[in-house]
Amino acid sequence: MKCVILAAGEGKRMHPLTYTRPKVMLPIANKPVLEWNMANAIKAGFREFIFVVGYKSEMVRNYFGDGAEWGINIEYVNQGEPLGTAHAIKTVEKFVGDDFIVLCGDTIFGEEDIMAIKNREMAVGLTEIEDAREYGIVEMEGKKVIKIHEKMDEPISNLINGGIYRFNKKIFEFIEKTGKSPRGEYEITDSINLMVKEEEIEGLLLKKWRDVVYPWHILDANEEMLKKIKGGKESEIEENAVIKGNVIIGKGSKIMSGSYIEGPVAIGKNCKIGPNCYIRPFTAIGNNCHIGNACEIKNSVVMNNTNIPHQNYVGDSVIGQNCNLGAGTKIANLRLDKKDVVVSLNGKKVDTKRRKLGAIIGDNVQTGINATINIGSIIGNDVFIGPGASVSNEIKPFSRIM
Repeated sequence: MKCVILAAGEGKRMHPLTYTRPKVMLPIANKPVLEWNMANAIKAGFREFIFVVGYKSEMVRNYFGDGAEWGINIEYVNQGEPLGTAHAIKTVEKFVGDDFIVLCGDTIFGEEDIMAIKNREMAVGLTEIEDAREYGIVEMEGKKVIKIHEKMDEPISNLINGGIYRFNKKIFEFIEKTGKSPRGEYEITDSINLMVKEEEIEGLLLKKWRDVVYPWHILDANEEMLKKIKGGKESEIEENAVIKGNVIIGKGSKIMSGSYIEGPVAIGKNCKIGPNCYIRPFTAIGNNCHIGNACEIKNSVVMNNTNIPHQNYVGDSVIGQNCNLGAGTKIANLRLDKKDVVVSLNGKKVDTKRRKLGAIIGDNVQTGINATINIGSIIGNDVFIGPGASVSNEIKPFSRIM
């Protein structure tokens, strides 16, 4: 049986991070979301994978290759024009057998749930959440799926479609009959609604489910994964460096004197940490990064090749690749009135439901000395922020702030 992972989407709600990468390649605890799903599917017994790719597909292909590094086989199918989930699944019709499972690549599923759905005949994974308005609400009769209602303003329940499916080849007959949704796409939920009129589909409640919709959700997923993973320290650690708790340090990294690292923390390969810096829990630092003197990093994701080298504070933030924060650059992460942070994203106000949120910074951003970045700032890729400049709200890619 093959495991199909949908990895074609851009993820516009993940701007500015997805201007330069597909959503499934966003790092959680220093591994792409897609790798977490693939690894859990491998643990569930899968060795044959199909990745449905599209937006910036070369990044997925270059990272995963043919799967030999993981002892598996990966085939790639390019969706072409992104016409919806049903359309994406239709593209694999010639490449799957009579039975297969499908995972939405931007949601992290647990290995037990993948195994459980693998062992069903026809099934949809379900989960319960507090606010179900942005998801498909699943109507049930016993264990049977009766209907999936897309994005209800007043949900009939908090039971939603979790984005993992066990299908047989009959699903393709119903995909053929599926019309475009109000969003102009061919949705697999519409195909399922047609199918349940003739075939029985079981609703299976998932035990582990982590959706990553908006950039700040990376912080939640990162914290969850860092709590679970264990690793070693393949690095040089100087005297007077303090490492407490579960701290994973990659090969070739150097932890200099005076550094204080409080796990859980993940540090990638070939990093220079310190001297005299403080890295606080639930921080993931990618490969080839420099965290320098008098810097404090708290509950943040710092991607590859980024430098935070001199007297910087970064809290509750996601910082893209190839960024450089000038000396004294500070990122605020708490409103003075202590209320939840509301951000401007793609021109719309979004309540993050987070009391603490620093900045979401795209790739290739540079700041000058003593720049200040206000709470909830969304900064696009290739932005230059000059010395002493102050930034708030949403900054479009390639902007110059002086």
